[in-house]
Amino acid sequence: MSYEHIQVERDGHLTIVTINRPDSLNAIHPPTTIELDEVWTDFAEDADQWVAILTGAGKRAFSAGNDLKHQAFHGSAAMREAMKDVQGGFGGITAREGLTKPVIAAVNGFALGGGFELALACDLIIASETAVFGLPEPRVGLMAAAGGVHRLPRHIGFHQAMGMILTGRRVNATEGQALGFVNEVVPPEELMAAARRWASQILECSPLSIRASKEAVLEGRNMTLRDALRTVMPGQAAMLQSEDFVEGPQAFAEKRAPNWQGK
Repeated sequence: MSYEHIQVERDGHLTIVTINRPDSLNAIHPPTTIELDEVWTDFAEDADQWVAILTGAGKRAFSAGNDLKHQAFHGSAAMREAMKDVQGGFGGITAREGLTKPVIAAVNGFALGGGFELALACDLIIASETAVFGLPEPRVGLMAAAGGVHRLPRHIGFHQAMGMILTGRRVNATEGQALGFVNEVVPPEELMAAARRWASQILECSPLSIRASKEAVLEGRNMTLRDALRTVMPGQAAMLQSEDFVEGPQAFAEKRAPNWQGK
């Protein structure tokens, strides 16, 4: 399927999604969110797709966030109307529930406002040395309402997060790694290779084990440790009944690589 504002590539079990508005620093307007929402739904439902990478076209930006020029021209009411059928929130992912397949953000250049919120909604963040992160919404009379004010404190702690949220200050990739929300920093020309390397390492594991693990982490955060330890979540139950649950130990015993089926 062809898209106007994004590009989608499938390579084996890997889906690569590229926001393709480089002239606008890959800013997100409703038509882009609608396309991304469709892609994330397709990814979630496609049994053959196990891991995704999200990135931005060009060298300058992963995404500069909400397209404020588009909003100023069309008005907030029109934007809300255009987004009324979107299921996954901003960029189709910031409010998406139940996505247990892992998503990697490959961040090149600016990841500001909603762009940073897109990255925070992913499971891993691989950053170019040129990456810049921030939530500058208060500087333009807004707030990071697409998850930024909620996810960032959970990722890096209250005071460090408030230091970014209340000032709108930007941090580079190295500081992002030190704060704990960036997994790896690489030269710009190595960004996609590094993201693919992380994806390949995930793909070496059982996809059902990966989904069960992600589900347990996300759902367990809302429970006491006692309750989490006693809860068998749907993904874990599916894993225990799967062919892959048999294949893993058998491959280990036979000293061969497992042939995961995802079922």
